[in-house]
Amino acid sequence: MPAAHRPSNALRRMNVTLDTIALICRILTGVALVVLTVIFGWLVFGRYVLNATPTWVEQLALLLVMLIAFLGAAVGVHENTHLSVNILRSAVPTWVRTCLVVVTDVIMAGFGGLMMWFGAQLTIFKWGSLIPLIQLPEGLRSLPLTVGGALILLFSIGHLLRLFLGEDARSDSIE
Repeated sequence: MPAAHRPSNALRRMNVTLDTIALICRILTGVALVVLTVIFGWLVFGRYVLNATPTWVEQLALLLVMLIAFLGAAVGVHENTHLSVNILRSAVPTWVRTCLVVVTDVIMAGFGGLMMWFGAQLTIFKWGSLIPLIQLPEGLRSLPLTVGGALILLFSIGHLLRLFLGEDARSDSIE
């Protein structure tokens, strides 16, 4: 790659850091999905074989689903695999497409910031009470919302920085 088109050290470090965070999120969601599958297996086994339903499974499953959903959504933003409709962007000139991508990234960053802010308020508000049957803080239910929002904000800012530095490699966004 010619020196003029090589990303700066700071940009490379940012990309490596964001990729590492996304990888950690992917691993956490994968582990959560496996745990979810195992505990539902235990629920079925307990209910139909042991005739004793483990009541804690549903509460833990709700926490795991929140983790999977919000961390998975953040990874989708980072990898540009989130749900989007590209038909308009494909039909307009490159400069309009770039404007639409900027607007989309700014909206995503704002949405992530709001998720983080209000999720943090909810987490703090509910931290003092306990989830029945598993005796964990109720604030854990909204903690994935907070973390997912922060990551969506972070990943969207990363996209904007790469775009403004001319290093955006999202294939469906910019030519």
